[in-house]
Amino acid sequence: MNTIYLDNNATTPVAPEAAEAMRPFLTDLYFNPSSMYEQARGVAHALTTARSTVAACLGGVDPDEIVFTGSATESNNTAIFGAIRANRQRRHIVTTAVEHPSVLEVCKEARREGCEVSFVGVNRQGEINLTEFIRALRPDTLLVSVMHANNETGVIFPVDELARLTKETGPSILFHTDATQTVGKLDVNLRETFRQVDLLSFSGHKLHAPKGVGVLYQRRGTACRPLMCGGHQERGLRAGTENVGHIVALSAACRLAMDAKDAEVRVAALRDRLQTALCDRIPWLEVNGAGAQRLPNTLNLACHSIEGEGILYQLNEYGICASSGSACTSGSLDPSHVLKAMNVPFTAVHGSVRFSLSRYTTDAEVDTLIDVFPGIVERLRRMSPYWNAAAGKPEVVTPEHVKAV
Repeated sequence: MNTIYLDNNATTPVAPEAAEAMRPFLTDLYFNPSSMYEQARGVAHALTTARSTVAACLGGVDPDEIVFTGSATESNNTAIFGAIRANRQRRHIVTTAVEHPSVLEVCKEARREGCEVSFVGVNRQGEINLTEFIRALRPDTLLVSVMHANNETGVIFPVDELARLTKETGPSILFHTDATQTVGKLDVNLRETFRQVDLLSFSGHKLHAPKGVGVLYQRRGTACRPLMCGGHQERGLRAGTENVGHIVALSAACRLAMDAKDAEVRVAALRDRLQTALCDRIPWLEVNGAGAQRLPNTLNLACHSIEGEGILYQLNEYGICASSGSACTSGSLDPSHVLKAMNVPFTAVHGSVRFSLSRYTTDAEVDTLIDVFPGIVERLRRMSPYWNAAAGKPEVVTPEHVKAV
């Protein structure tokens, strides 16, 4: 059975070009880039070149503003805790209720350590509540951390506008964005549209580089203390010998993204075709984030009256890889914090499934999903106590459900 991989927001296959670029640094070019002998200088040069490529991918920023880390999670932790440690006179943070746990849980930990945190809500489509955001900003705010796009729904936040509002409230307020889902898919330009962003995080394995490498952009002059001490690497902000092979692979993936920006147009067309076909064939199917600006590759569907676990199990029988919108896939029966914040109806919050495409997704793979998914939903609903098979609708229908669908 061939694998149909539609979970690219979780991780992406490594691009052949990135794997090939990495290979020499796992074999012959194993030298420590900090060493002084001739063999190591070539490795140090590769590191410098990779830093310049990543800087170019972010709009041509200064390569010295690029810090290599082990993941986006580490980058997010460094950005938030590093800002707190460097600016102890301020203790107020603004974030959203739908951030990735690597931001959300860090902010909760900061609150336990004495910071005040404002969690801004979203509307039914997953868009940030702009009025609430403005009210949360204060002249004594230390940091604002808002993701560029949501990993579950694909909803894009207006980071440029939010950063502008932040700086108008107080020029010294730091603005951080988690751009893990957008670098390589959208134009992320820190010289132009994002020129008021001070800190930005992303990870290699979301744009066809390997796992284990991330980036923190730190605008020159932005005060941030290291989490990891004990070495001079990365301008002292991230101690430890650099993972050169993975960094070189990341730079290759960034180059591919810059050279193939039109690929996302094809991906968006595939996603839209998939969305239209499934919505036409399946009753009581809701697109989480419909009406909002979304990532071109992401489709999050709420299937009323069935469980996401059952959907994933059935998809697996066809070799289709996807993710559930519910946190039950991680061992908890609690629904996704993102969908809860969006007030997704209770008949759908546990039955949401996310399909996330990539430049390697084919028309034939999308056709297969269109063919099999309606039957999966129909079978699961026949077994569900929450579905009225005779009426062809949920067992209990409220005005909220009718409005949602």
